[in-house]
Amino acid sequence: MGVRPQNAHPALVLFALSVGAFAIGTTEFASMSLLPFFARDLHIDAPTAGHAISAYALGVVAGAPVIAAFAARLPRRTLLIGLMAMFAIANALSALSPSYHWMLLFRFLSGLPHGAYFGVAALVAASLVPIEQRTLAIAKVMSGLTVATVLGVPVANWMGQALGWRSGFFVVAALAVATVTLVALYAPRDAGDPKASPMRELTALGKTQVWLTLLTGAIGFGGMFAVYTYVASTMIEVTHVAETYVPLVLIIFGVGLTLGNLAAAWLADRAQNRTVIGVLLWSAVSLALFPIMAGNIWTLGIIVFLIGIGGGLGTPLQARLMDVAGDAQTLAAALHHSAFNVANAIGPWLGGLSIAAGYGLVSTGWIGSALALGGLAIFLLAITLERRQANFAPAAAE
Repeated sequence: MGVRPQNAHPALVLFALSVGAFAIGTTEFASMSLLPFFARDLHIDAPTAGHAISAYALGVVAGAPVIAAFAARLPRRTLLIGLMAMFAIANALSALSPSYHWMLLFRFLSGLPHGAYFGVAALVAASLVPIEQRTLAIAKVMSGLTVATVLGVPVANWMGQALGWRSGFFVVAALAVATVTLVALYAPRDAGDPKASPMRELTALGKTQVWLTLLTGAIGFGGMFAVYTYVASTMIEVTHVAETYVPLVLIIFGVGLTLGNLAAAWLADRAQNRTVIGVLLWSAVSLALFPIMAGNIWTLGIIVFLIGIGGGLGTPLQARLMDVAGDAQTLAAALHHSAFNVANAIGPWLGGLSIAAGYGLVSTGWIGSALALGGLAIFLLAITLERRQANFAPAAAE
């Protein structure tokens, strides 16, 4: 545990960390809405431009475990500053991309700090408060990402249209620089962990509960992305509304995501396992209702809001990883965001297969519901094994 400067307050630290989350959330989601603009400017078609989105996700998946394992010995404050500085530079370079291939490289580099930043930020947030408040503290940091879907993404999209797509990435770089400044001012100073090493962090990979928790997120979260990815197309082709309604519905989704994140965290501080089970059941039901409610703009808005609330799954799972990771806290926390991006790949892929097979755009709801139930099955297995192990340990001691 580091010693917090006297002029620092937990609320200021959480705000500083949430600004970084806002920057990351803005670039992650806004890149999708800026895609038509940089595709046209770089003389590529939309499917090819989509590889830039995949390059970012690949950077997240690759960067989170590598950075977390090899930088675990560094003071967390120093690591957070370094990660955000790297994020700022990579996004500024993305804005300056002279060609498609340079864009791919810079988006990959932009993704590298993503998972490690969130993992370390979650550990710092949890260290600031009593253990019975840690999940809510993590949620306050993550609220930066969820608020980005409400404010950051629409603003970046508007700037992309009014000032050119490059301005959207420059804004993200500026937010990252602001995060560096705020973290330097307010984050707790710590001496790092001299006992930390890549080998100690890698012990997380030998823990069954770590893998089952990560799989719960990778599968269970995939359901939300299965619908979110195709919601704009569903609105235009199924609901039959003008494209101008799409940003409004995405904002409604973001409001649901923000409220779900805070509510699930509050509940998880009181009953962690029950909260995870409840959120996955909520997601399974709301996603299953999507095909029924997608035909009308009013009912669509309601169900998209309810699906967004299911996004509160992430924070309780992040807290659970802290419980089951032992000494490998940094790697386990960072891997959570790799799992999140695996979900971001699995959901749209399975949804796309269903659409291509002729089941229609609304079938993504059924795919999403099945994924949520799959995540629930994995989590129930995890807590069953955990209880058996707990029961076996006293018997073995006797």
